[in-house]
Amino acid sequence: MTERARGWAAAALGCCIALTPAMAAAPAEQVQTVPGFADFLAVDGDSVWATNVGRVERWSRSGKRAEVAMTRPCGAMAVAFRSLWVADCKQRTLNRIDLKTAKIIAAIPTGIANPAGELNVVAGAGSVWVASDATGMLARIDPARNQVATSIRVDPGTCFLSFGLGSLWAVSATRQTLQKVDPGTNSVVQTTALGREPGFLVAGEGAVWVQEQGDGTVARVDPVTGAVSGRVKVDETLKYGDIDAGGGKIWLRTTAGQSFVVIDPKSLAIRARVGKASGSGALRYTRAGVWTTAHDAHTLSWWKKPGRIGS
Repeated sequence: MTERARGWAAAALGCCIALTPAMAAAPAEQVQTVPGFADFLAVDGDSVWATNVGRVERWSRSGKRAEVAMTRPCGAMAVAFRSLWVADCKQRTLNRIDLKTAKIIAAIPTGIANPAGELNVVAGAGSVWVASDATGMLARIDPARNQVATSIRVDPGTCFLSFGLGSLWAVSATRQTLQKVDPGTNSVVQTTALGREPGFLVAGEGAVWVQEQGDGTVARVDPVTGAVSGRVKVDETLKYGDIDAGGGKIWLRTTAGQSFVVIDPKSLAIRARVGKASGSGALRYTRAGVWTTAHDAHTLSWWKKPGRIGS
């Protein structure tokens, strides 16, 4: 996201995708205008937090609920321990925001591996995790003390994280690797070679799913063996987007062709291509609906009843 929107219009013109029955049956899109540059999302009950220019905002389907000023919020966020955890790419801190008061209660000096803003903050194993140094370091934060508990050596260029299936998963775009981090030993225990320009990922629905942005594919990785068990060709490239898992499906925010794609995790079939191309943005799945942003269009969208999409 962030800089990824620059070439979206040209990409959209160059990619023509036929309307499918699944697309025609897509749910109605509820669109709200969000001034600024609404991008990354984190689900908080029936609402979402979105990064924006100089602030993070909480939105529901009926409008904005809260706003918290920050220097430069960036990257995907995490909701855990009754808090929103969001990186500040200018201050190089991990900020903790109380969900009830919408106030910053800690600014932890972790360092930020990718100050351009392409990164994830994730929670799991009683901790919060962020890539802290481009040379290859992850910071594990203790939420009880609001301090870095330990740092973990990983491949240089590691920025993208997901926690799931009992492990922390970390992608290095420069080394083109997926690394499995054991939270019990704080060490990398498995490494998988990936395709070109790997980026955002999610661990869920029985596998780890990684956007191979340069190849236009999503790789499915076996969490036990580390083997790539399949790939889905989605578009010419996947620059840029987002990915989530839930409800027996994989949800992929795309830049060209459509708003998002729905993938069957077992057959790897594309079950639906939903909405119109709207440039770069983020996506988060919930059982009640799917949230997406389109920062160049200044919109936040809600797609209800996701169980019917691609069924």
